[in-house]
Amino acid sequence: MKTPADIITRLQLMSQDGTKSDRRLANLVLSDLDFASKAAISEIAARVSVSEPTVTRFCRNLGCEGLRDFKFYLAQAIAIGGQYLSPEPLSRDAREQRIASAITEAAVSAIQRASENLDMTTLVDVAARLAASGNVLCIGSGGISSMMATEMQNRLFRLGLSVLAQIDGQLQRMYAAVATPDTTVVAFSVSGYARSVIEAVQVAQQYGAATVAVTAPDSALAKVADTVIQLQPFEDGNIYKPTSSRYALLAIVDMIVTSVAETRGPKVLENLRRIKQSVNTLKVDDPRLPLGD
Repeated sequence: MKTPADIITRLQLMSQDGTKSDRRLANLVLSDLDFASKAAISEIAARVSVSEPTVTRFCRNLGCEGLRDFKFYLAQAIAIGGQYLSPEPLSRDAREQRIASAITEAAVSAIQRASENLDMTTLVDVAARLAASGNVLCIGSGGISSMMATEMQNRLFRLGLSVLAQIDGQLQRMYAAVATPDTTVVAFSVSGYARSVIEAVQVAQQYGAATVAVTAPDSALAKVADTVIQLQPFEDGNIYKPTSSRYALLAIVDMIVTSVAETRGPKVLENLRRIKQSVNTLKVDDPRLPLGD
């Protein structure tokens, strides 16, 4: 029988479109996941006043072989996404005045933790390698890491480096395949287990490229990269708030780029002047505005 890919979604659909008994059973499970994952078939049947064979049919209608199989997938779903199924109710303060402080405090804390755990000697060495590279390939997959790869490109090109960001998995491998010993690959992954990123790093290494990973220590990506700038993600448990890890990653990108700029020295200034001149012709000529929009 086909394995249920997402038992929670199937339960939600069953609670709306199933038979009367199936709807009652689905609503029971969704309202009390802990009970459903632990109760005997007789207890589940008694709770909604159905027979034990009806419970078995219900499990099979969900794509499971029986109650034991159903409980396995239910336990798996609870372990993976349980915090999103029974979230803590929002307090009045959180709904009103505390959002700004929650975001800013978490961002500051994430940056501070990243800074405290950062090996600046390694970071400066990476910057020196980038400053001397013939070309740089920045790669990342997923929301945060792809954004950081693109941001690294945005920051390095203005320093006179030949740099490209790729967030598509196949293109990452393709560009890695044309790497040379003069290439530096910078790979971003918060988890360290993005398959396309890991494989692209390994491909680039075959052709002599230097590889740098900004990722979690002891992760799969950390184990294959030549050099690792460690980032240990930490979440505060607020499931309504976007992850603060991206602020820490952005701070690391800024540190690397600042070190690259200082390594390259005054020769980066002419590029910056040209960009400032070009962009300012498109808007109000205010020298206090940032370099770019």
